[in-house]
Amino acid sequence: MNNENRNDINRSFMNRIKKQPLMSIIFGSVLLRVIVAFLMGNNVVELPGIFDQISYHNLAVRVLDGHGFTFGELWWPMTRAGEPTAHWSFPYTLYLAGVYTLFGIHPIGARILQAVIVGIMHPYITYRIGEKIFGKQVGLMAAAVTSLYIYYIYYGAALMTEPFYITSILFSLYFALLMAESADKKMDVRLGAALGISIGLTVILRQVFLLFVPFLFLWIWIVRFRLNRNLPIVSTVLSFILIFSFIIPITLYNYSRFDRFVLLNTNSGFAFFWGNNPIYGTKFIPILSTSEYRAMIPEEVRHLDEAALDSELLGRGIQFVVQDPTRYILLSLSRIPPYFMFWYSPGSSLLSNISRIGSFGIMLPFMLYGLFLAIKKTTSFWELIFSSHGLLIFFALFYSIIHILTWTLIRYRLPVDAALIPFAGLAIYDVAQRLSVKFPMVQRLIKVGG
Repeated sequence: MNNENRNDINRSFMNRIKKQPLMSIIFGSVLLRVIVAFLMGNNVVELPGIFDQISYHNLAVRVLDGHGFTFGELWWPMTRAGEPTAHWSFPYTLYLAGVYTLFGIHPIGARILQAVIVGIMHPYITYRIGEKIFGKQVGLMAAAVTSLYIYYIYYGAALMTEPFYITSILFSLYFALLMAESADKKMDVRLGAALGISIGLTVILRQVFLLFVPFLFLWIWIVRFRLNRNLPIVSTVLSFILIFSFIIPITLYNYSRFDRFVLLNTNSGFAFFWGNNPIYGTKFIPILSTSEYRAMIPEEVRHLDEAALDSELLGRGIQFVVQDPTRYILLSLSRIPPYFMFWYSPGSSLLSNISRIGSFGIMLPFMLYGLFLAIKKTTSFWELIFSSHGLLIFFALFYSIIHILTWTLIRYRLPVDAALIPFAGLAIYDVAQRLSVKFPMVQRLIKVGG
């Protein structure tokens, strides 16, 4: 190949990047996540922050072997061998079981498929949210941040619910933004269906999002009322019908196994009991050993099945709060630093420190600056809350408070990071604009995304 042809190819490639920067971002996103999938390989072992992948893998294999949703030995949290469990997400377990059915029990296949799906969808929906609220260039920068965010690259290949869950949350927020501003009745129906499906998928991946759903629809209705547009009655009803269509089959399945009502999963009681146990005093410790968690469970209730034990522990956890509300408040406040942790910790692995500092640590200043830029444009609290960017802020606050009041782990904050990344994109764009005054090269780079 002569130099002239090589130069033509290079120019053609650069022109494609200029015309389709989002495609380049998505390509990079997929590539990074697939590389990590190959590095994690075909073995499912304990790695920092993703121990749950061992449970999902083993549960999927048990399902394939005809044992249903059970484990072959005493398993987390306190489930005896052969007894039914609803502690783990049913759809994610079925995803793994489905992939294993098609390609054999090769976890690397599930990793790669997940890395491709999320590598495409996560930056794409981040772009759409950023574009809608702040414009195309901010959307592109937000998508680029998502594609490079170390936490998302790492979790994108882990056999856990987080990648799909976070992406489906963003789709739910995006469709909510569109529904809130819609003035077309036909479009309302489509958006109602899209929102119902996205929320349905989200809550069956992790039921904690259900707590936010009523407030999400209240936000939509208030925005529509403030815009003097018809209230979305039909689309809301359609959304709820679809949401229930995802939930009810799981609820009925749980009832057939436990002979009691279990909406989706049996984990809220365990989490609230462990997260607010008097053993902590007023200083929360995010992670203890399995034996320490089990030692907290009173001997007299250990004979209960998983569903009954979850219900019993929830009641006891509430008693902890009622008996000493001051301690509960102080304990909840102590969860704030580990929830927003971004600094180096000698007690963490090298991988954990790199992931934490290299993602949230670097982007937190941009998120905060972007929040400042967005907030200063509003003239009142109510204008802020019911603006498009206000929904992202509202979700981030609500979701954070839920975990601060219950149980905190850094990975529980990752959906909040996803909601704040468009603000980081806004900040990066603002900084780039300011730098372009002095550095023309920066202006040319901005134009590539324009």
